[in-house]
Amino acid sequence: MARAAHLGTALVTGASSGIGATYAAKLAARGYDLLLVARDGKRLDAIAAELAEKHGISAESLPADLAKREDVKRIEARLRTDDKITLLVNNAGIGPKGPLLADDIDYLDQMIDLNVTAANRLAVAAAQVFAKRGSGAIINIASGVAIAPEVFNGTYSGTKSFVLGLTQSLARELEGKGVRLQAVLPGLTRTEFFDRAGGDVQNYPPEMVMHVDDLVEAALAGFDTGELVTIPSLEDASLWQSFETARAALGAQVSSNKPAARYGVTAKAAA
Repeated sequence: MARAAHLGTALVTGASSGIGATYAAKLAARGYDLLLVARDGKRLDAIAAELAEKHGISAESLPADLAKREDVKRIEARLRTDDKITLLVNNAGIGPKGPLLADDIDYLDQMIDLNVTAANRLAVAAAQVFAKRGSGAIINIASGVAIAPEVFNGTYSGTKSFVLGLTQSLARELEGKGVRLQAVLPGLTRTEFFDRAGGDVQNYPPEMVMHVDDLVEAALAGFDTGELVTIPSLEDASLWQSFETARAALGAQVSSNKPAARYGVTAKAAA
């Protein structure tokens, strides 16, 4: 099949299944070449071969365990040296095995290694490279629990809050440098995520669970329109706008030379 318009190469992490594999398929259909990263090399090879044949693009598999620092650095090196890479989809991550008080703390450390440390290193590396080049895009997959941490395992929610905050901060630093940023905040999605975390998506009401194809289509629609933060299930966009307005107003009052009057504390004279 003839390729669509060539858009460079997309590096997609966590690309062997679920959201990552779906991004790979939809980006290939748009004309991107692919670099697919995940632990399962055989599965990656099969996906790469299928998408290359179907869409007439180049697709390469890069097996790596991004919970391991040496593997993260290897993928980072490819990001820094391959001028064809124009898009990073920072998707790799794992979820909790249960409530925080019942979870394995060593496993939680692994979650932080993958969801935070690896995601941060790849996003920052891509931002540095793309900023020097004056073009490129980064899509960071966060989660709806980034703004509602109390409804889920606290460590997982914290990792996704980190991804959201990282994206928002990078977007400010990258203003005027030709680099596009997006954080995607999925809700419950029908993927292997829950199986791997020891849960079952069937335990949730079906009206709360989105098909992964619909999720990625909506996320890419948000990307196309330039959204910094995309919540695929959010019907009323004014709710996010109100949230951001309130956050900005709160942010203006987080640092002052005197305590708020409501605490009844007498401010000490400035030195």
